[in-house]
This record gives sequence, structure tokens and C-alpha cells, in this order.
Amino acid sequence: QVQLVESGGGLVQVGGSLRLSCTASGRTFSDSAMGWFRQSPGNEREFVAAISWNGRSTNYADSVKSRFSISRDNAQNTVYLQIRSLKPEDTAVYYCAADRTLGTIIAGTARTWGQGTQVTVSS
Repeated sequence: QVQLVESGGGLVQVGGSLRLSCTASGRTFSDSAMGWFRQSPGNEREFVAAISWNGRSTNYADSVKSRFSISRDNAQNTVYLQIRSLKPEDTAVYYCAADRTLGTIIAGTARTWGQGTQVTVSS
């Protein structure tokens, strides 16, 4: 079983950048597809980005693909989400997710989730 801990969130000005990290414990990380979701107040959780177990395949929500980049370092058991040109609408709690397949991640039905890290973009 993989356990996930997100970090890297905070208060950032419009136009700034952040790199979120999600560190996993458990020996199955390198076999797991990983993803990022976000949820803002009053809204449902939405898919942001996903990456396959070996990093060769990635998938992004259309609304973020020009500004977000997902990557992973299996040696460090960590997946990253680089966010550029932050906008107020990026304000949300960002969650990391893990499961066996990329499709499961994208569908939002991953078995393992982190506790989330808050990103607040000020104008």
C-alpha cells in the first residue's frame, strides 16, 4: 500500500510559480501511475495531471496543460507538479493520487490519496 504526503503549497502572487511535491512511502511507488487533482471551495475535485509508472506517458486537463508540468523521480519516490503563471483560479487544495493504471488516475477513482496541500494565489 502506498501512502502519500503532499508539500510545496503556499501563498503566491499572480504570475508566480510553485512546485508541488508528493512523496510516497511503500515499495509499490515505482509500479504506480500518479496524478494530481485539485478542489476549490464549493467545487468538485477536478483532474489536473497524471503520469505513468515510468514517466513516459502524461496527461493533462485542457485548462492547465500550457502551464502545468508533471514529472516523477522513482528513485526519490516523489512526483512533482510544476505550476507556472499562476492565476487566482488556481487557488485550491491540491491532492496527489496513486493507482495501478493511468486510466484509473484520470477517471478519479484512484485507491490512494494524500491529504492535500493548499495553494492560494493572490491578486
